[in-house]
Amino acid sequence: MTKKLRVAVLFGGRSGEHDVSLMSARSVLSVLDPACYEVFQVGITLDGNWLTGPNALEAFEKGNTKELSRVVPPTDPASLRSLFVVHATQAGQKVEALTAIDIFFPVLHGPFGEDGTIQGLFEMADVAYVGAGVAGSSVGMDKGIFKDVMRANGIPIVDSILVLRGEIENGMDAVIARAEALGAYPLFTKPANLGSSVGISKCNSRSDLAEGLMDAARFDRRIVIENGVKNVREIEVSVLGNESPTASVCGEVLPSREFYSYESKYIDGTSGLLIPAPLAEGVAEKIRDYAIRAYQAIDCAGMARADFFVDKETNQIYLNELNTLPGFTSISMYPKLWQASGLTYAQLVDRLIEFALERKAQRDRTEHRRQA
Repeated sequence: MTKKLRVAVLFGGRSGEHDVSLMSARSVLSVLDPACYEVFQVGITLDGNWLTGPNALEAFEKGNTKELSRVVPPTDPASLRSLFVVHATQAGQKVEALTAIDIFFPVLHGPFGEDGTIQGLFEMADVAYVGAGVAGSSVGMDKGIFKDVMRANGIPIVDSILVLRGEIENGMDAVIARAEALGAYPLFTKPANLGSSVGISKCNSRSDLAEGLMDAARFDRRIVIENGVKNVREIEVSVLGNESPTASVCGEVLPSREFYSYESKYIDGTSGLLIPAPLAEGVAEKIRDYAIRAYQAIDCAGMARADFFVDKETNQIYLNELNTLPGFTSISMYPKLWQASGLTYAQLVDRLIEFALERKAQRDRTEHRRQA
């Protein structure tokens, strides 16, 4: 009988996308086949505490984590291969190894989960994990650096500038002048290192821009200001794989609000989706090609969702961003696009685990010591 893989699903986290992560984790946990996997739930609180228990996700959803066991943050990164749990005793506290983990499945969106930080911990611990590595995660997360890499690779993007929180706080007028030089309103303000449309504002005037900049600066010290391309369609495509990735069919988002905001994604759920997207001949193929090129340019692995704008009149394509740990909720575009491409949700999760093990095998071939 084949030994079950021991999979630790990580969710929650310290970012503004904490609640989205819980929704994604609920969907992932629902399809992990108990005949193939021994699953461990590990939640990370907004304060950064790691907690585990058989029903950890439910406890996080209810906001009552008192009965969960604390996972010891490892002082020796290699100890992360096992989950060490703290138990209260009459003498104080006792630490014991719960189990060795074969693969970590982070369902963490935003900073401290999608930006290369936890991936670095996994790398130091020499464990298999789902998703992109340190470089792919950090570059994909930082919208400012990502845009520079896309420019260098000849992939079309929307005109933008990057400003710092300190510039906003100490020279708002100068920042506004630079932003207005991009073009006419509307302009968009975005935290450089966040997703799920958290902290994004559509600015139709100078006063809107000032408010949008201050709001984005709450979530990051680096803020991207983008030219608002008018009359566009929002097209998304899912990418899967390691060194030879494949792209799904394209899907179109029909926002229920002015743009595809956090509320329209996760609260009212009224945005429409067209899968496959009705695109002119050749446009879908070009979008899928750009998605794969962008994926390879940042050395992504496992998965990513590429988001595009397409001008309704000219069919000009602009890559907006690449999400290396896209949403996995029941209404998320990433799994829906693969389902339309012939891969069920459960099959998709299995493939991601396979790609994680494949990536680990590649890392194991790398020599880190110079031979005498």
